[in-house]
Amino acid sequence: QVQLVESGGGLVQAGGSLRLSCAASGRTASSYAMGWFRQGPGKEREFVAGISWRGGVTFYADSVKGRFTISRDNAENTVYLRMNSLKPEDTAVYYCAASLALRVGVQEYPYWGQGTQVTVSS
Repeated sequence: QVQLVESGGGLVQAGGSLRLSCAASGRTASSYAMGWFRQGPGKEREFVAGISWRGGVTFYADSVKGRFTISRDNAENTVYLRMNSLKPEDTAVYYCAASLALRVGVQEYPYWGQGTQVTVSS
């Protein structure tokens, strides 16, 4: 069992930056692949970025590639999402999730945080 708590969301102007954090707890939390997802108003939840349990493999949705960076600190059981050059269309609730394998599908992640709101004003 893994518990996840996100933080770091907020209101930012277009072009600005935010860093989201996801603190994981549980005996084997550091051995899970982690993903960031988001759900905008009236939209389905979508994959944003993922990282393998050791951090050696990362991949991103095309919409955020080159602007967002996912990283993790296993000693601190924390995963980060650095978001630069934010756009109004990045406005969403951002969730972190844990899975035994690195995947992009929402249904493939059994553990989820409660989400943190990111709002980008134009």
